[in-house]
Amino acid sequence: MSSSCDPQDAPVGDVGAALMVIDSRLRAVYGGRTDPDPEQQRLVAQFADSLGPDGFDALLDGACTLIFMYMNWLRTVCENHDEDVIEYVVPGMVATMRMMPLTFRPEVVPTMAGLLVAAGSGLSPNLWRAQYGPWTDAEMNPLEATAALLAERINRMSGGDQDFATRLITDALSGLDED
Repeated sequence: MSSSCDPQDAPVGDVGAALMVIDSRLRAVYGGRTDPDPEQQRLVAQFADSLGPDGFDALLDGACTLIFMYMNWLRTVCENHDEDVIEYVVPGMVATMRMMPLTFRPEVVPTMAGLLVAAGSGLSPNLWRAQYGPWTDAEMNPLEATAALLAERINRMSGGDQDFATRLITDALSGLDED
């Protein structure tokens, strides 16, 4: 049965740009910085401004594609251990989000959890979100942080390889280029 949120109908967006932003965020965390680096924030803002409206939408779609790809990888891992990805990932992610009130205001936590559930159910997170209207400014940092938290979780699951989640995506993109 087809869904209006079928991933094959979703725009992929600019996955490369989204991955660059997420990887940059992870490197800051792994570098021991807990406060946002003003220079990094300036560069990311400058980059986002340079994209223009269409490019920014592609960046948002790319971030949702990352969430979908990460949840898809996690679903495969969970299925290999007879676990449910939603049960395995979502409660811990929501608990983490609630511990980060400056990044995840309480009103955006249900939306980010919904993105995870949609992706974990095999639905397109960006098409799922589009049902509720356009993205809000209040959802921008939480969207980025959700993708970064998923990547960081995957990195920890890989035995602490801090580049595993990034390689996971770049390898998938390289495979597409070869086709």
